[in-house]
Amino acid sequence: MSSSAKTAPYGSWKSPITSDLIVAQSISLSEVRLDGGQVYWLEGRPQEQGRSVVVRGEEDGRQTDMISKPYNARTRVHEYGGGSWTVGGGTIYFSNFADARLYRQPPDGSAPQPLTPEPPARDRQWRFADGVIDQRRTHWIGVREDHTVDGEPVNTIVAVDLDGGREPGHVLARGHDFYASPRLSPDGNWLTWLAWDHPNMPWNGTLLYLAEIDAEGALGEPQPVAGGAAESIFQPEWSPDGARLAFVSDRSGWWNLYDFDLAARTTRALAPMAAEFGAPQWTFGMSSYDFAGPERIVCAYTQAGLGRLAVLDLADGALRPLDTPFTEFGSVRAAGARVVFRAGAPDHPASIVSLDLGSGQHAVLKKATDILDRADLHLADYLTKVESVEFQTTDGETAFGLFYPPRNPDYAGVAGERPPLLVKCHGGPTSAASSTLNLGIQFWTSRGIAVLDVNYRGSTGFGRAYRDRLRLSWGVVDVDDCVHGARFLAEHERVDGKRCVISGGSAGGYTTLAALTFRDFFQGGASYYGVSDAAALARDTHKFESRYLDWLIGPYPQEEARYRERSPLYHADRLSKPVIFFQGDEDAVVPPNQTEAMVEALRRRGNPVGYFLFAGEQHGFRKSANIQRCLDAELAFYAIDVFRTGLTF
Repeated sequence: MSSSAKTAPYGSWKSPITSDLIVAQSISLSEVRLDGGQVYWLEGRPQEQGRSVVVRGEEDGRQTDMISKPYNARTRVHEYGGGSWTVGGGTIYFSNFADARLYRQPPDGSAPQPLTPEPPARDRQWRFADGVIDQRRTHWIGVREDHTVDGEPVNTIVAVDLDGGREPGHVLARGHDFYASPRLSPDGNWLTWLAWDHPNMPWNGTLLYLAEIDAEGALGEPQPVAGGAAESIFQPEWSPDGARLAFVSDRSGWWNLYDFDLAARTTRALAPMAAEFGAPQWTFGMSSYDFAGPERIVCAYTQAGLGRLAVLDLADGALRPLDTPFTEFGSVRAAGARVVFRAGAPDHPASIVSLDLGSGQHAVLKKATDILDRADLHLADYLTKVESVEFQTTDGETAFGLFYPPRNPDYAGVAGERPPLLVKCHGGPTSAASSTLNLGIQFWTSRGIAVLDVNYRGSTGFGRAYRDRLRLSWGVVDVDDCVHGARFLAEHERVDGKRCVISGGSAGGYTTLAALTFRDFFQGGASYYGVSDAAALARDTHKFESRYLDWLIGPYPQEEARYRERSPLYHADRLSKPVIFFQGDEDAVVPPNQTEAMVEALRRRGNPVGYFLFAGEQHGFRKSANIQRCLDAELAFYAIDVFRTGLTF
């Protein structure tokens, strides 16, 4: 705070962190790949209507787009996608969003060539994800989700001819409801993969399979290596010499690293500890570790909600943390002494980072936003520091969160006043709050509004027992933890307990609506594509999550009464607080009728309600204009309908 700071009520502060500045400067970064000494990654660009572009980092620091407009490297397998592309010998292989076909993009920049046939119709497609290249047999091997069949789509592992053809792939593995992570051994003689079945989600229980693959590409009899209905396996990877198959398992109660010796057929734990080396597999292509040679692994892990990067020596089991300024890591890839990964921190945007294991030095190759580097804005002065908090909740248990107090060097709060609080509920619900710089959070804190991002019971990063607290208790323990987190801050005089609002997307939107309906604490809220009718979600959602609610609430329709009891829509008469809703009209996860039924119920009661329906958006918004409109509308809604104060844009 400067000596010339103005005194003004919290929530009324003017901020240079505006919605248009956020969307104009921001992209998403993910899916690092290494190939022949080159670094590649995927960029999501709101300014290009959410188009996803494969980018190659050049030696001189430049970046080259590897696929041109209108192609969009995005897949809707499991609806959430991920793993939409891979690279081999400089050639990019990607799934195109518009037609869901696989394409080959030659390195010479010529037009992409389709590898799979045109779909019969827009809503009857073959979708592809999580592929690897089998150079010996000239195949792309990956997951196919077949939407051309009647009823539930069929998931398999297939081989697609790299020269293209009339068929959408030859099936290698079938029979399970879901598949992920097919990985070919370095000598091309073995294929490993993950599989699981309804009602499990991949963080509940998966199987790790191993099978020989013959010269023609046919698989031998698959053998289970690890996993089961109550053991979650994550990210199988081969050692460079093909002697070991590494994987992450939560058999100890924590997602820890293991390896399977191919010759001895034995498994051992690597660096067992109370930390999470894995993450919930909402998307394909996730990577928390990689081999940096046959005898060491570079790995990221999480403790108490914050991440570390380390080197694991396989000979002696020593785990050596690396000194970096980051607190969140993903998409870890290594080749020799070079490691490239996605990372971020509360004061550092998501970035693609290269690190040399010999010197320990790192270089940022690409930032999701360079807005902090602009000398004319001085935005770093407006960034608040994050604080990890833990607090008592129901049943004598402890919950966690990331707290962001208000900060703006141009303003000071009125003496004796406490700031309003925005509680944020992450989606999933099996997921976690991110510690990477989020200008969408700083948008609020720089205006004098505190933010608490709650890692309620059921969140990841705190071990399986904590994750399992949500079993049959969704809509109860998550709501309790959001309320208790806000009360904790109010009791410690960090926030004004009479001016608390709550906001969340998807599952976080459900927690928001449940908190406003079933608890009398928050003064208003915002639901982004949130669930209002749990039974309707059980009846009308996509395959990947169609049985998730069995675990979260109970089997449907056997537990129909419990579904009704936990659904805000059926208790709208208890919701008297202002709510604003945001929804995509192409959302297959939480269809628009969910939101519209809740909006109509509240309007009939005369409740203050706002509703924005965005054309061409699915589950999560990717277009810059829509992201900007949401931020501005949520702020205005709180100003006019909740706080009735001079909140400013």
